Amino acid sequence: MHVLITGGTGLIGRRLCAALSARGDSVTVLSRRPQSVPKLCGTGVNAMASLDHWTSELRFDALINLAGEPIIDARWTKTRQQVLLDSRVAVTEKLVKKIAQTKHQPQVLISGSAIGYYGIDADQTLNEESNSGHDFSASLCVAWEKAAQTVTEMDVRSVILRTGLVLDNDGGILKKMLLPFQCALGSRLGDGRQWMSWIHCEDYLNAVLTLLDDTSATGPYNLTAPQPVTNADFTRCLSRAVHRPALFVIPAWLLRLAMGERSDLLLGGQRVLPTRLLTRGFHFHYPDLTSALANLIEH
Repeated sequence: MHVLITGGTGLIGRRLCAALSARGDSVTVLSRRPQSVPKLCGTGVNAMASLDHWTSELRFDALINLAGEPIIDARWTKTRQQVLLDSRVAVTEKLVKKIAQTKHQPQVLISGSAIGYYGIDADQTLNEESNSGHDFSASLCVAWEKAAQTVTEMDVRSVILRTGLVLDNDGGILKKMLLPFQCALGSRLGDGRQWMSWIHCEDYLNAVLTLLDDTSATGPYNLTAPQPVTNADFTRCLSRAVHRPALFVIPAWLLRLAMGERSDLLLGGQRVLPTRLLTRGFHFHYPDLTSALANLIEH
């Protein structure tokens, strides 16, 4: 299978390139810095600098669209919100337009989204049938998914990845949290009652490959572990995993002052279940946080 990946040089994209290459697939990464692709993604991974290089003779069996600027790294000014929209929605629209123009259409478009689709919810258990939220992150996900799902009009299979917090010891939220916790500076966020729906990076990759290969898989899938936890529980589990106390609390007001609207991503939360993955019999190697953290920190 020949797979084109956007966002392939990011943490998840690099992991996915390695997993696809390891099983014998041919991988091409669309990147504005094509010279960095072999170093970041593997020497056997091809680089494409622009969609203009997707000629009529070039055939991709699948597209995996993970492009998107980090949502939490900068304050959500109007300018930043437009950057976030363009990096997700506009890029996806360009991909769909290119699919419509190409001679050899791919069989499937797997496109990223996030559990932010559901908005901020205190305690309700959410699955793929739940309604979308109304805040900025939810509106962003709704527009992102809508852009991707238009490929179904061309008889191209569409799969949406509503991804939770991906735990990986080489980057992402866990790497940011690990050093403070190892120095006994781990902190609960606010009252700690907000839900954190997470997934081990290995389970994430296995889920994506499963959805890629299964031609009956369509629509949205929650990529989260079956046992979400509250922030207070996450704090306790991580402190036990590194054998250090977590005695501190970062007040909600301080996070809101420092981060503005973005603080909702840390102080709000969603209790999300991977109902559709479980229904299809997907096996999670790390269904609970304790085993996931033990594996990641050990390695």
